[in-house]
Amino acid sequence: MRVTKNPEQRRNEILDAAEMLFMTKGYTKATIMDILEACDIAKGTFYYYFQSKEEVMHAIITRFITSGVAAARRIVSDPELSAYEKIFQIITAQNQPDERKLGVIEQLHDVQNVEMHQKSLVETVLQLSPILTEVIEQGIQEGVFQTSTPRESIEFLLVSSQFILDQGIFQWEAEQYEKKIEAFAGIMERVLGAEPGSFTYVTQLYFPHQA
Repeated sequence: MRVTKNPEQRRNEILDAAEMLFMTKGYTKATIMDILEACDIAKGTFYYYFQSKEEVMHAIITRFITSGVAAARRIVSDPELSAYEKIFQIITAQNQPDERKLGVIEQLHDVQNVEMHQKSLVETVLQLSPILTEVIEQGIQEGVFQTSTPRESIEFLLVSSQFILDQGIFQWEAEQYEKKIEAFAGIMERVLGAEPGSFTYVTQLYFPHQA
């Protein structure tokens, strides 16, 4: 007997199967037929939800971004946390990707996925900017940040960090990467008008051996 599933459940099953295929077989080598077989669905069912393999990959990326943004929103909505505490928790959460997300990121670093990688970075910046802007505005009210352009400051910080700290783009050596993190912590302090040393913990989050 044919099992009927709600559209959201079916769509997520396709994404789950494709995600696993992209990590094990590689995005370039995986085909739509592989996805059909993994999900045990007809071609028509696949095309009801997605028009191409590229669209599937984009949906997988969007799902990860949406999950990260939702986690950031939960942190920002906590009235008990100060602006510093919120930034700390958001950075910590963003810096702890699971194996699934790391697998997808690795596929994005493939030279054939440059455009998709760029779109994922842009989407991350667009979705996180307004959330982090709220935190900076809270910090201004608390007197710990001093900037007249909270939204623009966050956008510049996000764009620079998303790009220059992306190991798939620059492939820094460990020592180089560590220096970039240290420099970024200082840049955050200056851009946001925070006290010197306010963001030294950022380096420790990326390099726990310094703690």
